[in-house]
Amino acid sequence: MNKQPEITDKTRQTFINVFCDLYSQKPIEKISIQEIANQSGYNRSTFYQYFTDIYELLDCVEERVFKSINEEMASREFSTHTFQDALQCLENAEEISVLKALLGDYGSVHFVERLKREIPFERLIVDFPTNDVLAPYIIEFYISTLISMFRLWIRNGKDLSSEELVKLVDSLFANGITPYHIFGMVNPRRPDSNKK
Repeated sequence: MNKQPEITDKTRQTFINVFCDLYSQKPIEKISIQEIANQSGYNRSTFYQYFTDIYELLDCVEERVFKSINEEMASREFSTHTFQDALQCLENAEEISVLKALLGDYGSVHFVERLKREIPFERLIVDFPTNDVLAPYIIEFYISTLISMFRLWIRNGKDLSSEELVKLVDSLFANGITPYHIFGMVNPRRPDSNKK
């Protein structure tokens, strides 16, 4: 009975969890290996058995997220509502705490750019003329908006259901913000929010 692989996986996951917790609170440059080791309950030499440095740890975390996203996308048949599919791929990809760290205030632009390439967001715009000179700008606007809204949703602790988020995104892309601005729309789940 060799439990070494289980112990190894548990130790690696502990380092990842501590790193993600720290990374959601401060920039990577301010995170030390000693701090990760201390909070993990291990020493520095144990950390080095798994990772050469913090950046290799970050790469490992990112790769696991993308592997999970790709597996999730491969296991499903995309419906006509591909934003909802993409949202579910992100939701199911990894623990939310990992995405919260990677997409948080201190996450890297590199990760967000790679996320744009990994998820086929361009398929979200049905029958879009990709040969149009404005197409790359419109697609970038669409993708950046979706990712920003997803980041805010994660940061807010998923205060809307995924269905409510999809409905809001659909409404904003179809009608813009004008209906919300002009009519002073309030959250129907908080009836007291319109009281002064």
